Amino acid sequence: MDNDRFFFQRYGLTEQDLERYLSAALSAGGDFADLYFEYQYTTSISVDESIVKSATQGISAGCGVRVISGERTGYAYTGELAPERILHAARTAALIASGPSKTPITGFKPEGARSLYPVAPSVDAEMAAKLDLVQRADRAARAYDPRIAQVRVSYADELRHILVAGSDGSIAADVQPLARMHVFCIAKSGAGAESNSARGSTGGGGRVALDFFLTEKTPEHFAVEAARQAIIQLDARPTPAGEMEVVLGPGWPGILLHEAIGHGLEADFNRKGTSAFTGLVGKRVASEKCTVVDNGTLPSRRGSLNVDDEGSPTQNTVLIENGILKQYLSDKLSSRLMGIPDTGNGRRESFEHIPMPRMTNTYMLAGQDDPADIIRSVKYGIFAKNFGGGQVDITNGKFVFSASEAYLIEEGTVTAPLKGCSLIGNGPDVLTRVSMVGNDLQLDEGIGTCGKDGQSVPVGVGIPTLKVDRITVGGTKS
Repeated sequence: MDNDRFFFQRYGLTEQDLERYLSAALSAGGDFADLYFEYQYTTSISVDESIVKSATQGISAGCGVRVISGERTGYAYTGELAPERILHAARTAALIASGPSKTPITGFKPEGARSLYPVAPSVDAEMAAKLDLVQRADRAARAYDPRIAQVRVSYADELRHILVAGSDGSIAADVQPLARMHVFCIAKSGAGAESNSARGSTGGGGRVALDFFLTEKTPEHFAVEAARQAIIQLDARPTPAGEMEVVLGPGWPGILLHEAIGHGLEADFNRKGTSAFTGLVGKRVASEKCTVVDNGTLPSRRGSLNVDDEGSPTQNTVLIENGILKQYLSDKLSSRLMGIPDTGNGRRESFEHIPMPRMTNTYMLAGQDDPADIIRSVKYGIFAKNFGGGQVDITNGKFVFSASEAYLIEEGTVTAPLKGCSLIGNGPDVLTRVSMVGNDLQLDEGIGTCGKDGQSVPVGVGIPTLKVDRITVGGTKS
C-alpha cells in the first residue's frame, strides 16, 4: 500500500478495519464482497459573455460496499466514513445473499503500483490561476473574428483518491487527477432576413495538472479552434441526402466507433444476450483492415487509469483484430459469470454507484493508406471532420450521428462546408464497409464523457482517417 496511504492516514483506517467491514458484508453468505473508498476535491469555473457566472470548489467522500451472490448484487453506500456507517452499509448490502456466513481472506495482497499520470494536483493551484485560463480563452475566441458574437468557456478539475479492497485479499489504491477546458462560440453575420448564425465548440484535457494548459494545449488553442468551426459554418450549404461514400476524419470522429461498436462489446450486454455482437467471438464482424482496441494504459489520457474501479490493473485489450471479434470488455462480475478474463474495465461514476463494464480509451489502429489518397479516391461524398451528438441502439447497432463539421467531396477534392449533416447506419454493418484506413491515427483532445445506466465516466476515443464505401447521409435535398 505504499502508492497511497491517504485513507489510512486521514481516517485512521487499518487493514483490520477492512477485514471487519468485509466480514459484515459476507455475514449472510455471498461469493464476493468489496469496499470502494473515495475522497474527491473538485473545482469548476464558467465564464459567459466575459462574466464569471460560477466558480465553485467542493469535497466529497464516501464508501460503497458490494456483495455478489451468484448473479445477484447487493450495493449500499455511505457519505460518511465513520466505522458505524460503513458497517451499516455492509450489512445492508449483505441482504442480497442467503446462506452461511463467509469469512474473507485475511491479509491483503496489493496490486503492483504504476504511474500513468502526474500526481501534482491541479486542485491545489490558486483559483485565480484557473480563472485566468478561462478568461484567456474568452479573449482569444472574441479576437479571432468580429463575427464571433457569443463565447462560453468552462474549466473543471478534480483529484480523486480511491482505495478498493476485496474479500479475496485484493487491495489497490490510486490518486487520479482529471482536468478539462471547454469553449463554445456562436458566430453571426448579416442582419434582418439575411442574418445567419452558426456555432462551434471544442475542448480538451486529460489526467493532467494545470501546467498542461500553460505549455501543451493552451486556452488560445481551444478558443481558436471553436471560433474557426463557428465561422466556417456561417457559409455552410445544405447537406445532400442519400447513400454515398463517407470519409471520417481522424480523432474525435472515433466517437462513432465508441457508440456504435464499443458499447456492444461490453460483457454485461453480451452476457444478457442484448448486444448485436452476442455469440460472435471468433467471427468476422468488420473489414480485415479494422483492428480496434480499448487501452486504459495510455499515459495522461482522459480514459486511462492505473487501476479500474474494482482495483484491477487496466489493460490494452484487442477487441477486433483484422476484422475478427476477439473478446469483450469485462469486469469482475462478468468475468466470474461468463468464464472470461477480467480486462480491467470495471468502472463507476462514484462511491454511490455500482461498477459495470465500461470503455477506457477506445480506438482503431492506424492502417497503411495516405489520408490524401483516401480523399482523392472519392468521386462524390462527405468528409465528416467533427461530430456532435448521436443515438445508438446496442441491441441492433443502429445509429444516428450528427456531424458538427462536414464538407462535400467532389472529384477527389474537399470543397464546400455543409450544415445539417447526419450519418445513419448500423455499427457492425458499417465496419464491414471500411475500405481504406489512414496512417494518421489521432486520439481526441480529451473531452469524452460516456453515459451508461445513469452513470457518467471519462473516456477517450480515436480513429485514423477512414473511408466507408456506403453509408446513408441525412441532410436536405437540393
